[in-house]
Amino acid sequence: MNFSDTYSIVPDEVKELSKLTLEHSTIDTSLYAKYDVKRGLRDIDGHGVLTGLTEISEVWGRQIDENGDEHEVEGILRYRGYNIDELIKGHGNKDHFCFEEITFLILFGKLPTDEEFEDFKKLLAGYRALPTNFVRDIIMKAPSRDMMNTLARSVLTLYSYDHSDDDTSIENVLRQCLELIALFPQLAVYGYQTYKYYHDGDSFFIHAPKPELSAAENILHMLRPDSQFTHVEARVLDIALVLHAEHGGGNNSTFTTHVVTSSGTDTYSAIAAALGSLKGPKHGGANIKNVHMFDDIKANVKDWTSDEEISEYLIKILNKEAFDKSGLIYGIGHAIYTKSDPRAQMLKMAVKELATEKGLLDEYELRERVARLTPGLIAERRKMYKNICPNIDFYSGFAYRMLGLPEELFTPLFACARITGWSAHRLEEIINVGKIIRPAYMNICPEQEYVDMENRD
Repeated sequence: MNFSDTYSIVPDEVKELSKLTLEHSTIDTSLYAKYDVKRGLRDIDGHGVLTGLTEISEVWGRQIDENGDEHEVEGILRYRGYNIDELIKGHGNKDHFCFEEITFLILFGKLPTDEEFEDFKKLLAGYRALPTNFVRDIIMKAPSRDMMNTLARSVLTLYSYDHSDDDTSIENVLRQCLELIALFPQLAVYGYQTYKYYHDGDSFFIHAPKPELSAAENILHMLRPDSQFTHVEARVLDIALVLHAEHGGGNNSTFTTHVVTSSGTDTYSAIAAALGSLKGPKHGGANIKNVHMFDDIKANVKDWTSDEEISEYLIKILNKEAFDKSGLIYGIGHAIYTKSDPRAQMLKMAVKELATEKGLLDEYELRERVARLTPGLIAERRKMYKNICPNIDFYSGFAYRMLGLPEELFTPLFACARITGWSAHRLEEIINVGKIIRPAYMNICPEQEYVDMENRD
């Protein structure tokens, strides 16, 4: 038995100790209500606990009228005050992709002029060069089956190549963030290529990024053996990157960025912590569950045009009788959005265009039927405090599947976009120099007296 085998096996002694952990760490759930604890920093109606201020973006699913009454509204997402739908629709007749322009907006608070935009694209292109032998010495060594871990390890290792690693001046942190924004697509794709080579025996190839290509185009160029892609494919991926770039300061990974940044640590540590948060299936991995769920639906529903047959199977999923037995319809519902998720609305239009190009409109229509039927089926069976709607994960996984992107890269692609928002929030936290973030926890363990070892049970 080698080291990796022994390292991965839980011995009987640890299994027994885990019982003690469970016994002495399980808290009576009724105590949370007794002490008015906002679990997840949210109240029972889904309102977030206000922990900070930001100028970067805002997310709305409800609004308060002049009488102080709260009403559910169509979802709103604004980057630096601009509605996300206007930002994307504004690029409809332009000849460039918009992720880089939106990155400029999120970081610097204004839409760039033509000259500023061209200079910014050149700046990012110049930062796409990895350190000498980084791919060989870091990415190709000990490849992980999870690309998020590979990405985090690469980010932490870049600290060792930075001669101003711990400098938290605004100029230096901005430089570090721009480098990471430029490098994330390479780190993710190269990590995947290495994994496929070592674990699956696939051919190994590395395409260097092209300075004239956008982030979306470069991802497809680096990932595909022949580097070929259509304009529609790149456009859909570009829109997905824009929609994932930022989502307020309260989402788990961005809040993690604020928390870790508030301690005064370096950029690489803060971004690696955010990556660890995004890896979680409750945050960045939901679109993978969605595509697996639809694989299951397609295999078990014979008539994709029948509302009745689709509803019958969705009820089985809700009753924990089908798919993964969790009772969840993945991609439906959101912590903030109630009537609609504006990101889902925008991506849905691009997905329909791609589905038309790929000859997959029948599957697109199946998704639309599931999106229409699910909220009513859930409302009939569960107590609901708010409306529910499809979220962006309902469409992003389908988009990535149609683009031929491997599931191992679904969450890393999320990170390739969200690094923009993390960077802006890290800079905002440093500029406003707040206190270290330290919420309170109430101890409910009774005081105990010390007992000598020979007298312990």
